[in-house]
This record gives sequence, structure tokens and C-alpha cells, in this order.
Amino acid sequence: MVVSAGDVKAFAKLSVISQLAPLKERIRSLEKKYGCDLGAFEERIKQPPEDFESWDDFIEWKAYSESVKELESRLEMIEDAEDRCLVRSPLKKY
Repeated sequence: MVVSAGDVKAFAKLSVISQLAPLKERIRSLEKKYGCDLGAFEERIKQPPEDFESWDDFIEWKAYSESVKELESRLEMIEDAEDRCLVRSPLKKY
């Protein structure tokens, strides 16, 4: 069975995209909840009074944002990967 580099890249891209979708949805939800982006929200929560729910959301939001950046970088690397054919050898009997 021959698996093309294109097949491997497509599978890898789908895997990354499936991880990105829920993270981006959660970020959109937080942007809607607070009416701003992460940078503006970070400035807002530094002002008194301290709100623990907002800090919890900030920590999650920042983690989601960092994960999105990492996954988007991975997706870019996959798209830029060199095309080569990969050959899978038949199963050997031992």
C-alpha cells in the first residue's frame, strides 16, 4: 500500500484543525462575554476590584490563545512540508 505525502499531510491538517475549532470557539465565547479581545481584557482585570471569576477566565483564555498559536504554527509547518512518497511495507509473518 502506498500512502502519498499529500494523504499524510491532509490527515495531519485535519487533526490540527479538529483541535483548533473548539479552542477558537471558546475564545469567541470569551470575547463575546467580555466584549473585548484578550489584550484589552488583561488590562481590564488588572484594575480593582479583583474578580476571581474574571481571573479564572483570563487564565483559560490565555491558555486557549497560546494553544491556538502553537497549533496554527504546526499547521503552517505541515502545509510547508516537502512532498515525498511514503511506502508501507507488507506485513511480515514471524
